Amino acid sequence: MDGMDDRTVENTREKQVAARDATYWAKAVSRLNVSNVPEGAINLNVTGKRLAGPIQGFGKMWQKTYQVSLPRERVSPMDLIATWKQRFPDFWPEGNSFYAPLTGIEPGEVALLNMTLPGKMKLSTGVMVLYADEESFTLMTPQGHMFAGWITFSATEVDGQTVAQAQVLMRASDPIFELGLTLGGHRQEDRFWNQTLTAVADHFGEFAEVDTQVVCVDKRRQWSRWSNVWHSSAIRSTGYMMGAPVRALRGLTRRSRMAG
Repeated sequence: MDGMDDRTVENTREKQVAARDATYWAKAVSRLNVSNVPEGAINLNVTGKRLAGPIQGFGKMWQKTYQVSLPRERVSPMDLIATWKQRFPDFWPEGNSFYAPLTGIEPGEVALLNMTLPGKMKLSTGVMVLYADEESFTLMTPQGHMFAGWITFSATEVDGQTVAQAQVLMRASDPIFELGLTLGGHRQEDRFWNQTLTAVADHFGEFAEVDTQVVCVDKRRQWSRWSNVWHSSAIRSTGYMMGAPVRALRGLTRRSRMAG
């Protein structure tokens, strides 16, 4: 009987752990939906899109890891992650906007992004919070994003230091974005996350150098995914910006008719 009781207790414990872990993961969704669009955000390439991981991407697969170390007595890993979640948009480089959902960085929530690409081109896209707990959180990209993949933010204690990390596993979404990465996009992305990690360290009163490691996991391009270009947020964002004068004129015409 004691053995049976032990197994029952262990099974109950395992079920409790599984149920707890499940709360940290986003529920499966077929297409993304944004219920509330914050002021200033553009919901152009998110609603109705499917999620896209590295398997769905076109270009070479890369794993990029950016780390910065802070004194453990300055901030613990859990406190760092709590702050990073709460103030995530504040740490982004100037010219880029992260419109966090009202509930914050929580599993299943969708955030809208306004990004600045090389040539000062504006791009509207988004991410979904795939996973979030007290030690890390992961964002996953939708169709049409610059790359197909996910970004995991974490903090751990190593030799008395709190190590903050952003790790990207990605492929360029389509041939156009792959060309853009080759012609300077990789450098800009590295600079983006270096500035982000530097801002995190600066928030806690530390000037720390960011360690960057880049590994090409798969050199092959998935030519069967070339048609991802039809979802390209770059093309759609450019078209939207070019149509701004027409939309403004329509708005003036509509208001004039209502006034008349």
